[in-house]
Amino acid sequence: MGDAPLYLRPRVDPALASLLQDAPLLHSLCDALGSPLNVLLPEAVAENAERFRSVYRRHHLAGRVYFAHKANRSSALVRRLAACDRAAVGVDVASLGELRHALSCGFTGDRVMATGPKDREFLWLAARVGATVSLDSARELEQLAHLVRTYGLGRVDVLARLSEFESDGGHGGAGTRVLSRRSRFGTPVAAAEELWAALERHGDAVELAGLAYHLDTTGMEEKARALERCVLLMDECRARGLRPRGIDIGGGFGVGYVADAGEWERWTTALSEAVLGMRPSLTWRGHGYGLRNEGGTVRGTAALYPAHRPVAGPGYLDALLSRPAPVLGRSPATLLLEHLNDLHIEPGRALVDQCGLSLARVLDVRPAGDDPTRHLVRLGMNAGDVSLEEHGVLVDPVLLPRGGDDDPAGDEPVGVHLVGNLCLEADLITRRLVYLPRLPRAGDLLAFVNTAGYAMDFHAHQAQRQPTARTVAVTAAGGTWRWCPDEDYWPLTDPQGVPS
Repeated sequence: MGDAPLYLRPRVDPALASLLQDAPLLHSLCDALGSPLNVLLPEAVAENAERFRSVYRRHHLAGRVYFAHKANRSSALVRRLAACDRAAVGVDVASLGELRHALSCGFTGDRVMATGPKDREFLWLAARVGATVSLDSARELEQLAHLVRTYGLGRVDVLARLSEFESDGGHGGAGTRVLSRRSRFGTPVAAAEELWAALERHGDAVELAGLAYHLDTTGMEEKARALERCVLLMDECRARGLRPRGIDIGGGFGVGYVADAGEWERWTTALSEAVLGMRPSLTWRGHGYGLRNEGGTVRGTAALYPAHRPVAGPGYLDALLSRPAPVLGRSPATLLLEHLNDLHIEPGRALVDQCGLSLARVLDVRPAGDDPTRHLVRLGMNAGDVSLEEHGVLVDPVLLPRGGDDDPAGDEPVGVHLVGNLCLEADLITRRLVYLPRLPRAGDLLAFVNTAGYAMDFHAHQAQRQPTARTVAVTAAGGTWRWCPDEDYWPLTDPQGVPS
């Protein structure tokens, strides 16, 4: 088993698979526009939005799907979502720059949710265009109310973001324990009374449109408890004369990156064995991804995203809405309907699932030290250009040979370390040993699939004046692919019905 290739091959849906099969197109794009290069499929993001909306219809729920803009800087993706049903799809912006970008891409203010920490300029523009403001704190509420009164901006819809939910449904008692992990965002539920009083005090400037939370966890139990508690808190707000209408449960619906569950299980098991010294290291200089060997026992927690997820994205939302709520016993979907609450969500990674890939040219291949079975493959990109591992995501790239697979060495799999173009020891595209179907050669391409969510440009930089990736949008038309620079894509059609 020690010498067997440990693949983590990517999950590839039909649209991306079709694009990967057109290797000459991808090589020509990199020849013209350089390496690294990001390639996006705008139609895929609209299809993902529709999948989330189908979950709403299945549960007879109203509300909006807000795209978490921070997941990707693309104009094409935001413009394509702006062309979706205005009542069903919005955008979540977490900075002044993102707000300005969303407005320039076709979103009107009433379809915008302003989240995250906000300065005065961000609050002013959000209020001016009629966006809904998700309040991070009571201090932010005071600041917003002052701006509204000072500049005559008109009453602003706000959501009260909450955190630190309790396990007993909020009824108190000595046995109460905090369920959700602490967060630097939002108002703790224990301090909600002060927030309600502040909302009443500033009723001339803001109107409570609902409650919000975002838990940094994949745990469905925690999310179901928080949603149930918010339903009860909505009733408390109404009893005080406030008029909230919806609950925003944030994002965190997940993505499945690796196609085969067995490959993921084998690799994670092998990582523990390597940490214990039972097999050769799987990583550069014995990196353990958070695991360590203490006296023959594996200690620590692997800082890895669960790359194979059988339930993710819209399926995760469906499962969350269908499970019995922990205190009241009925499903969250039923509770939302019974209490006449809309549901809002803010998917980022899940909404751009399968929406793009990142290409890198192979620049150099050489042996890795004294081990002839391992090689260093230097790419025309750096770790900031495809930051999968920054988010704990492990998945193999796809090898696209130059001019077809004519390597006389055949199809012998080989283990390689992928390194970047910076003059830094730490510039590793992958810390683990990646298995490819054959040894790549200079001029080949590696395609990192499914990078549109947080991996494509979230950490991109121009250190050492290395170029950052350009981005193109591609659309299928008449059995072929058409492309344009990301900033030139518009969701329009010519008389022949071809996106342009």
